[in-house]
Amino acid sequence: MTTRRTTRRTPRLTIGLPVYNGEEYLAESLDALLGQSYEDYELIITDNASTDGTPAICRKYVAMDARVSYHRLPENIGAAGNHNHVFTLASGELFKWASHDDLYGRTLLERCVEALDEHPDLVLAHSYNATIDSAGRIIEPYDYRIPTDSPSAAERFRGLLYASGGDDFYGVIRSAALRNVKPHDSYHHADRTFVMDLAMQGRFHQVPELLYFRRDHETRAERANPSVRSRCANLDPKRGKGFNPTVRLLAEYAWGYVDLINRAPVSRAEKAKCYRHLAEYLSSRVTRRVVSADSRPAVAPTEQVLSIDGIVPGRPVRS
Repeated sequence: MTTRRTTRRTPRLTIGLPVYNGEEYLAESLDALLGQSYEDYELIITDNASTDGTPAICRKYVAMDARVSYHRLPENIGAAGNHNHVFTLASGELFKWASHDDLYGRTLLERCVEALDEHPDLVLAHSYNATIDSAGRIIEPYDYRIPTDSPSAAERFRGLLYASGGDDFYGVIRSAALRNVKPHDSYHHADRTFVMDLAMQGRFHQVPELLYFRRDHETRAERANPSVRSRCANLDPKRGKGFNPTVRLLAEYAWGYVDLINRAPVSRAEKAKCYRHLAEYLSSRVTRRVVSADSRPAVAPTEQVLSIDGIVPGRPVRS
């Protein structure tokens, strides 16, 4: 079922928001997206057969803003399937996934699109980010040390391989680059290999402003699904059935790296370096050796941000 207010011209950017039972934070997230300074976009919501108040919230926003469309799936196809599905509906030359519980600084889209326009070789642009709690209070800024802006694919590969975090998955991405990578899979850490696949297409850029706020709360998928198998079943309900032991899910994860290196549009020399980095990484996982991820200094905003108020649309401006 699809709900759309009006037909409008093709926008430059598509925001895809897959959701399942997101009533608690969805409206706040939509307010932050619809209050962006950059306005040439469509916002497509794909609902994974939610059983809470999500549909009513979505229809309310469709009625409020012509840029919003709402698609309700007849059954839950899992988080991975829903993320892939919303991209198939996109028409923009640029694409961004959005999470129903995260928040976004008012100029996030504007700054990311500016970076992509200024540097045609970039495939993705994002911003510095911080973790917030359920009330929107900043818990901890993330120090981005990953060399995803390196001209070397092998250096980008190694940096992401050992990275402990970062939210590049939620950056603004060139749709053409997204079509060159495999769809999001449902094995353990499939999001990591997906971002790595994108990084093999070209460089990333981090806007030096704190504009993306990842919400940590009790019902977030990562916390609600503590085991490898439960996390994978959240990505694809079929993973919770049949023969899907943890060892298989981990083996698929390792093979995902091999496969993306094989398909990468880079030189043989760069691929050879990637294979050496992967062998070192897998060996360190087995032997529990600690390997330094990157010697780059911490990257942080030039001014410390203590509150998202006044930065995120819908939040009060405090004097």
